[in-house]
Amino acid sequence: MSPGSGPTLPVYNPGVRSVIILFAKAPAPGRVKTRLCSSLGPEGAAALHTAFVADMIDLLASIPGPVDVELHTDKDTDAWRFPAISRALQCEGDLGARMYHALRRALAGGRPRAMIVGSDAPTLPPQHIERIFNADADVALGPAEDGGYYAIACRRVHPAMFRGVDWSGARVLDQTLEAAGKCDLSVEVGAPWFDVDTPEDLRRLKRSGRLPAHTAGWFRRFDPGNEVI
Repeated sequence: MSPGSGPTLPVYNPGVRSVIILFAKAPAPGRVKTRLCSSLGPEGAAALHTAFVADMIDLLASIPGPVDVELHTDKDTDAWRFPAISRALQCEGDLGARMYHALRRALAGGRPRAMIVGSDAPTLPPQHIERIFNADADVALGPAEDGGYYAIACRRVHPAMFRGVDWSGARVLDQTLEAAGKCDLSVEVGAPWFDVDTPEDLRRLKRSGRLPAHTAGWFRRFDPGNEVI
């Protein structure tokens, strides 16, 4: 499809379920949670990422309705052994290219709705996910407090829907909204939440007192005396 063509319309098949896709990096020390490596060490940061992803899988598996959950990683990994969760590799390219490919493939395969969720918000309330997933808009975004977003749900996609987004900048959400609007995609924005990327974010997470099981286990292992954070 050429960039100037209209939105890609899914071929609706009532027998096919919607899908929630969890995007995650393989948990190699030094490749994940890099802004926490100086305080936690590469191994500790990788273990934290592993815990976050496991908690997100548990969260997404609890979302009600006819929906499948898939885990898409950037590299092959034997982490996260969840037999009921389908796995796939992300395509090459920047984050926009990888998300577009996953969303388009799901919708073109007949799924009425496809959603991608990030792995950096382990305390994300399930109702935030449900609100975005059930939105009536073509594109629904869950805004993160750092200017990005923790989730994107689509009923339609367009090859230019991420054009011009600076994935390393602080205006990812705003730029995605602008790009989607230029593609004539209707957009809805859900409730905000916070990602955990920095030492201050981790301290905030610890203070929240709402730790899911795997993240709580990480704190017991790596911060038993409340000395790491």
